[in-house]
Amino acid sequence: MLLSALSRESSSARPGVQAPTHYNRSVYSAELLDHFQNPRNAGEVEAPDRSVRLENPVCGDILELSLKLETRLEQSNPDARRIVDIRFRAKGCVPAMACGSAITELVKGKSVDEARNVSSDDLTRKVGGLPQASDHASHLAIDTLAALLRNL
Repeated sequence: MLLSALSRESSSARPGVQAPTHYNRSVYSAELLDHFQNPRNAGEVEAPDRSVRLENPVCGDILELSLKLETRLEQSNPDARRIVDIRFRAKGCVPAMACGSAITELVKGKSVDEARNVSSDDLTRKVGGLPQASDHASHLAIDTLAALLRNL
């Protein structure tokens, strides 16, 4: 009963009241909300070549990345190996979870060297921008990726 009353109230044209289903649209981009609502590459890679988990000590957001590299190794340049699978698990705010999804899309299929060159700006563009108060989400994702790729 309460739910139907709320939906009637939210659908009425009252000044200054927005429908609850759209409350984030003025804060977050459509791309960011899409990554949050429809995360790509969620979960954990089975038998990963490497995995890492970082936590933002200020807000408590957690991001875990795991990856699988192609099996053939080029002896002359190990950094040329490609990332064939990468997955994320996240706990935290909407932007942190969206950035976890987006970072996997940015680096999947790239060489280790190419993945190391992905920047916070690249990630921010991928999610359609971030409010200044949410910049920490892109930094957590980039820091987690850097830790994942370190010493490969």
